[in-house]
Amino acid sequence: MTFQLQIKVMPLNDLLDPQGKAVLGGLHNLGLTGIQDVRVGKLITLKIEAADEAAAKAAAETAAKKLLANAVMEFFEIELVK
Repeated sequence: MTFQLQIKVMPLNDLLDPQGKAVLGGLHNLGLTGIQDVRVGKLITLKIEAADEAAAKAAAETAAKKLLANAVMEFFEIELVK
């Protein structure tokens, strides 16, 4: 079976997000002063051939841990796309 999963990778909450701060400054320059914080991350979509949903999620987790997310600076969440 083929499963489609999304992996959301975001900077850890305790770390500075320079890209988010740059976007926040740009939004304030546009007059959108009510926006208080911006965090910028990545959304990665994978199509995985696997025997079942658990195997597909396990493959996505392996990909995230070994390549897609930097555990020192980022966290990730995996979601099955229906």
